[in-house]
Amino acid sequence: MTSTVYLDHNATAPLRPEAREAMLAALDAVGNPSSVHRFGREARRLVEAGRRQVAALAGVAPAQIVFTGGATEANALALTGLGRRRILASAIEHDSALAWATERIPVGGDGRVDLDALDRMLAADGEPTIVSIMAVNNETGVIQPVAEAAAIARRHGALVHCDAVQAAGRIPLPVVGAEVDVLSLSAHKLGGPQGIGALVLRDGLPLAPLLRGGAQEGRRRAGTENVAGIAGFGAAAAAAAVADRADMPRIAALRDELEIRLAAEGAVVLGAGVPRVANTSCVAMPGVTAETQVAALDLAGVAVSAGSACSSGKVRRSHVLEAMGLPGDLVEGAIRISLGPGTDAEAIERCAAAWADLSRRRRSRAVA
Repeated sequence: MTSTVYLDHNATAPLRPEAREAMLAALDAVGNPSSVHRFGREARRLVEAGRRQVAALAGVAPAQIVFTGGATEANALALTGLGRRRILASAIEHDSALAWATERIPVGGDGRVDLDALDRMLAADGEPTIVSIMAVNNETGVIQPVAEAAAIARRHGALVHCDAVQAAGRIPLPVVGAEVDVLSLSAHKLGGPQGIGALVLRDGLPLAPLLRGGAQEGRRRAGTENVAGIAGFGAAAAAAAVADRADMPRIAALRDELEIRLAAEGAVVLGAGVPRVANTSCVAMPGVTAETQVAALDLAGVAVSAGSACSSGKVRRSHVLEAMGLPGDLVEGAIRISLGPGTDAEAIERCAAAWADLSRRRRSRAVA
């Protein structure tokens, strides 16, 4: 849609040309990767090439990569497969992690995990525990203190899982082995296809499969591998590791310009006082619901979202912003604007103009 500005990269990034090309080539591979004949060997070659590319992005050996059907499955596999019944997840985690949590770690008003609270929670109960803390919050873009949290967890003998979906290609990933034990990734957040993700394991860490049956993925995830999806994931990972990180200063400048423009029209920028990834802006228009803003901007040809995209298309109150203790008018009036490699100054201008128009119309009605 050439007439529409797409500013919802945190929900799904547009498919990269490199990923599309790799997937089209892989679709011609007719063999099953588990078959020993030449067709199977070709399919296996594509799977292992993709595994090497994803491993390079994460800075690990290929054998540490377990392909899944997405980050939701990767989170579930991590939180159920490591044999820890006590699961502490930060209150701002994605729903796919919170669904398994037995306790929630509070966060401060700045959107960062409360490390003192984590220390107290771990000290209060010696049961074997896994701590789940995301690298970057998907709604606010706030970078979490993963290394510090992991150091606390290690002192108490806990394992650490990190959902790094929104960090890949934007900031350095937490180091698997040195900092965290398991890390989740998703292809479609960095320009790969939907329906494919990966769990990155610390070397030698035993993992009980969530899906049982075949011996695929080293008996850690049964089911025939998604050859085309893995090929696309690998190509996107390779591109993101180089091009996206280099593009972050430009993206940050565009994001900052947008926030200045919106703040001049009355926007409240959430999480602005702490480190954030360059591409994400969470802004609130007090008195106007997020649903109204998303719809108005869509009519103006600007695609943004209201928090996580995993709510069946429905706009609901953000558990992330509620956990931060923000006032109700900010929680209800917050939208997420997320930039990507294709975002340019014209996109920022159109978004700022559309949002300003809505804000001015709201003020005019209030005066009348």
